[in-house]
Amino acid sequence: MGTTRRVTAILALIAAVLMNSAARAQSQSYQSAPNAYAGSGSGLSAGGLAPPGSGTGTSAGYDPGQTQRAQASLQQADRKDSGRGLKFIWLNGDVGIQSLSLNTFHANNLVDSHTIATSQTGPVYGAGAGLQLVFLTLGGRFRLGNFSAWQLWTLDAELGLHMPLGKLEPYLSFAAGYASMGSFSGASSAFDYKNSGLGAHGWNTRMGIGLDFYPTHFFSIGALLTGDVLYLKRSTHITIPGAQSDPTLAKAQQVYANDGSSVGGAGTLTAVIGLHF
Repeated sequence: MGTTRRVTAILALIAAVLMNSAARAQSQSYQSAPNAYAGSGSGLSAGGLAPPGSGTGTSAGYDPGQTQRAQASLQQADRKDSGRGLKFIWLNGDVGIQSLSLNTFHANNLVDSHTIATSQTGPVYGAGAGLQLVFLTLGGRFRLGNFSAWQLWTLDAELGLHMPLGKLEPYLSFAAGYASMGSFSGASSAFDYKNSGLGAHGWNTRMGIGLDFYPTHFFSIGALLTGDVLYLKRSTHITIPGAQSDPTLAKAQQVYANDGSSVGGAGTLTAVIGLHF
């Protein structure tokens, strides 16, 4: 991969610099040592050997072009790599569609299914930010799903594993955090659920797979497919006026007079636009 080439080139450059320093030090030591045979006309230096670099302009065993070749190799690794260099901060926003069922895995009277839909599909919006460490991203993400029967928002810690392939970058995403549901809208117009204070809270976990395309070093566009598991619990109890005379509202009153919970699932597909610094 490009990163391996980059590391190899850097090591070669460091080795060349060390060899250069050692050769110069050796040359200086020879030059500073007294020449016992100076002026003898014998043409021999001390020990019968000429010091490295004498009469050649370069130190023995040192190739002055080696450093240049190592630098060229490093530049070539940069070109063959993703070409984006190191980035430390990322910001992105996503928008798409989400399909959510409150009772996918477990149902325990979170809402009254006769008046409030338990499965919905609607638009979802999100934003995230965090740190990037080569292949690893760490950060947080906020998402809001706006459905006709309720709203759901999540605030999660997020971990990403990225695989740069030139301008393309596939990745895996993992997240977990807090979930909240509210703004309920019932099918019956006899009771205003939205302003009743009815709500549910809990947590969610998320896993996804995505693909980004980098038209420039700092800008990306892509798509992300995620799946969520949500645990929601309701401890809010409300009183519904007219429940004594309306059978539908009477059933709802029985539900909301007690606690409720559910374990649901959601699938989400979003388009993602990102900035990287």
